[in-house]
Amino acid sequence: MTHTIAVEDADISFTCEDGETILVAAERAGYTMPYSCRKGVCASCEGFLSKGDVKQRSKEIAGPSGKVLFCRATAKSDLTIRPRRIQRHDPSARKKIQARVFRMSRPADDVAILQLRFPASIRAKFKAGQYLRIRTPDGDERSFSMANPPQESDGVQLHIRHVPGGAFSEKVLASLRLDDKLEVEVPFGDFHLREEDQARYVFVATGTGFAPLKSMLDDMIRRRLNREVRFYWGGRREADLYLAETCEKWAKRYPWFTFIPVLSEADASWKGRRGLVHAAVLEDLTDLSGRHVYACGNPMMIEAARNEFQTRGGLPNDHFYADAFIPSGSADTEPAPVLQATG
Repeated sequence: MTHTIAVEDADISFTCEDGETILVAAERAGYTMPYSCRKGVCASCEGFLSKGDVKQRSKEIAGPSGKVLFCRATAKSDLTIRPRRIQRHDPSARKKIQARVFRMSRPADDVAILQLRFPASIRAKFKAGQYLRIRTPDGDERSFSMANPPQESDGVQLHIRHVPGGAFSEKVLASLRLDDKLEVEVPFGDFHLREEDQARYVFVATGTGFAPLKSMLDDMIRRRLNREVRFYWGGRREADLYLAETCEKWAKRYPWFTFIPVLSEADASWKGRRGLVHAAVLEDLTDLSGRHVYACGNPMMIEAARNEFQTRGGLPNDHFYADAFIPSGSADTEPAPVLQATG
């Protein structure tokens, strides 16, 4: 059955088929709405259901209702919705490119940095913080954040953590050689820096969640956007902070940048902060009402940070931006309980 979805206070409507999410239906109709993980974890796509009925995972939701995840909700009737933002998609903004493997390195035992170059005549336009999709030889797709700034548009840098049994990190990555070709599509996602006047930023990452934040920081440095940034990078052990030296150099060079590494399972030689990375933020910043937070990495950290930053730190809901790193192919299940984790 086909349903009609109308956007409140806008002359926009589109159809949605049975089993099709609201986000996918909007994209099929040529519109874009905020999103990131597309699996109902980061809440970037969250919006308001004014009228109608939807199914979100195993739950039936009737409007009016807030906090509906448009990337997971499917229509059960005609709907009226109020997304955070909706606009016409620019068909020229996204490109499929045959990229060449240019360089590979391993800054840590379980992290690879993959540098891809585009053909000489090709450039990719993207915002710092966005991600791309790689089509694997078997036709599957994997998503990775771009760690390079938009000014480096002739290629991409990807930070890839080894996942035991991972189809890409164990099979595809292990077989790649210099000059091999990979098909990429770019850009995707709504995780990018909002440049509000006098904004003070808090960046929070675990593991390779550093990648999109590195893109943002490199972009800020190149554009001389000297806004205050406090960057908290969490891991279990020191090796998880695989480019800590880069952050330390930035902290020495740029007065507006502060780097706070945090380890949850540090050995006796560690001289830095210990514990949970989101807890370290609240230890330093009891009032987050005037901050903008960008969190990336472990979905459990992101959920804990979102809840505690708002309830304990007074962070406005619309000042929290997140990109949850979820293993590709994860089952569409109910959200996991909020656990205290930083890895």
